[in-house]
Amino acid sequence: MKPIQGFGVSKVVASDNPDFKPGDLVSGITGWEEYSLIQKPEQLRRVQQDDIPLSFNLGLLGMPGLTAYAGFYEVAKLDKFSIASASSTIIDYLSITLQMMVITQFDIYLTINRYFPEGIDIYFDNVGGDMLDAALLNMRISGRIAVCGMVSLHSLSDPQGIRNLFNLLTKRIRMQGFLQSDYLHLYPKFLEHVINNYRQGKLVYIEDMNEGLESAPAALAGLFSGKNVGKQVIRVAYE
Repeated sequence: MKPIQGFGVSKVVASDNPDFKPGDLVSGITGWEEYSLIQKPEQLRRVQQDDIPLSFNLGLLGMPGLTAYAGFYEVAKLDKFSIASASSTIIDYLSITLQMMVITQFDIYLTINRYFPEGIDIYFDNVGGDMLDAALLNMRISGRIAVCGMVSLHSLSDPQGIRNLFNLLTKRIRMQGFLQSDYLHLYPKFLEHVINNYRQGKLVYIEDMNEGLESAPAALAGLFSGKNVGKQVIRVAYE
């Protein structure tokens, strides 16, 4: 039986790959286990231990952070005059640097007009479904929608279509899907941007840290009931 896979930060204890040596700290796909045999070392990246916690490489400095950066800056062409809404909490951390209005919507039909009375310039969508429909109704002229997920539709055998797509035409909205892997070449630029803003206190990043591998199943289940506050992380072992 293979262990569950997920993003992890680990220390190399043995290696026959010239790019990694024992003692190196790396981030990438590992197993939910104390020791992992990595068959594809090309998906690992070496990380440095400094004043920023190593666990940040799983969120703010990792795939979720790069996704937010690419979606806002490259796909949606963010500027400081934009009013933006997001359906993903990682977006909040990057948005603080431009002092945007960012609200994570839960009961969107009751709240969207309250928080965005003048409409939305940019919508970053990870959810799809009713949330995307409501956003379309409240977009401004020439708005931009960056789409990198449709989580509300994943478990549906007969997902419903989007009803308000006509707004793409009447409001001249640009909606574009993307994958963070399309923008891996921007990682050094992204890393510099985020680290500088974090050190200046312009970025606030929250983690929900659980101790011990045995806590992982309950932590995973808690994601679906909203028990975590911030990025859910499991500390398997101390340095």
